[in-house]
Amino acid sequence: MTGTVPQAYDAVADLYADLFRDALDELPLDRAMITAFAAMVPPGPVADLGCGPGRATALLHGLGLDAFGLDLSSGMIARARADHPHLRFDEGDITALDLPDGGLAGVLSNYSTIHLGPAELRRAFAEFHRVLAPGGLVLLGFQSTDEGEAEAFDHKVALAYRRPVDDIAELAVRTGLVEVARLLRRPADKERPIPAGYFLARKP
Repeated sequence: MTGTVPQAYDAVADLYADLFRDALDELPLDRAMITAFAAMVPPGPVADLGCGPGRATALLHGLGLDAFGLDLSSGMIARARADHPHLRFDEGDITALDLPDGGLAGVLSNYSTIHLGPAELRRAFAEFHRVLAPGGLVLLGFQSTDEGEAEAFDHKVALAYRRPVDDIAELAVRTGLVEVARLLRRPADKERPIPAGYFLARKP
């Protein structure tokens, strides 16, 4: 991942955490996808990759999962540890995970791949596949679009991309994952004017 992204999030970590503290409560479809993922994932550790200030990690923990968070931004990890001292949070890169092969029952990547270019995105998917145990699940949330190709959009922190759900599905299949479900949510409101995609897949 480009070196400017973690530094950009470091600079706004506290503002970001406060501003989006209740974001999942305001997005019932997003929360429902994460809840369904939690209900379907097999027993074992689950990683929230690109966890930011840890709100989704805490949700997974509250749903009964053995969840931990990982993020490239040291500022975000510091805030996550402060807000959720009972949970584990580590610094790490989703394109080069310091995790063993087949060690995870689940991977949540909620809006954490949006800053990745094509080559980095392929590496991230390969890492998701590598660290999942057979039968493990991965849930990806991302800014999306109805059709066309991936395109950059005006993200307030760092350069980001919106991608069609079909593109994410194609990459997942090429990586060796099997599609379970997908969702395209229309823009939530004027403050969030871009559609959101969710893609759930299983490692055979």
